[in-house]
Order: sequence, then structure tokens, then C-alpha cells
Amino acid sequence: MSALRINRVCEEYIQRRAVHHLERSRVVIFAAGTGNPFFTTDTAGCLRAIEMNADIIMKATKVDGVYDSDPVINPDAKRFETLSFDEVLEKDLKVMDATAVVLCRDNKLPLRIFNLNDAGALPKAMQNPSIGTTVVMGEGK
Repeated sequence: MSALRINRVCEEYIQRRAVHHLERSRVVIFAAGTGNPFFTTDTAGCLRAIEMNADIIMKATKVDGVYDSDPVINPDAKRFETLSFDEVLEKDLKVMDATAVVLCRDNKLPLRIFNLNDAGALPKAMQNPSIGTTVVMGEGK
């Protein structure tokens, strides 16, 4: 489903239709962000997850979680197992853009950041909360 009208390619995004597809156990792929300028794909993904009443946002990246500094540059960078949304914002950790983080925080939607390049990464991260970093309400670790 697309936020932009491209009917020859896919169906236009309408929330109730997306919910209907999910209720019928269909896979729904959301495309074209929000259809508005100035919003990142992170914000669009969080917005759609909130609209669909998702349980969690699974953010696949090129690293295995959130670190206190760039692990490519700093071999001593510390990976966080769990963080709060407020810690992400206060420490200016580059998990997602601030708008996406605030959307998740305000809607109590946890997120997990994990490495997409690992074989079977998504199902493993979905089944094992110790994979990657989980961002939740309240205090992190």
C-alpha cells in the first residue's frame, strides 16, 4: 500500500483497508513514507505501526544494536541491551530521528534495533529479546 497514488503499482494506503488485509492474514507492505515532505522513513514506519496497533517496531540496520558511540570508529563502544526512549533522546543516540522516537514513546510502542546482515536476523530478533537493543518506556539498562 502506498502513501502516494500509484495505482498501477500498488493499492493506495487507507488505514481501514490495511487493517482489513491484516485481519485476513495478508502481508501488507507500506511504501512511499507518509506521502508528505520533511518526514523520514523512520517516522513513517512508526506512524504506520501506531495506526496498525503493532506490538513493536523492528528496525533492521547494519549494526547489532545501539551503542554509546560508533562501533566502526570506536572498538571500545558499549552496546546497550535496553534503553528508555528518554535516554535515546537525552544522549542523542542515533537510533532513529527524534520525531520517530517521540512518536514511539508517546504511544508506548517499543522498538528493537538489530543487524539485518545476520542470517535469519528478523525471525531470530523477534523470538529472542537479547538480540539487538530494545527501546522501551521507563528505565533502560
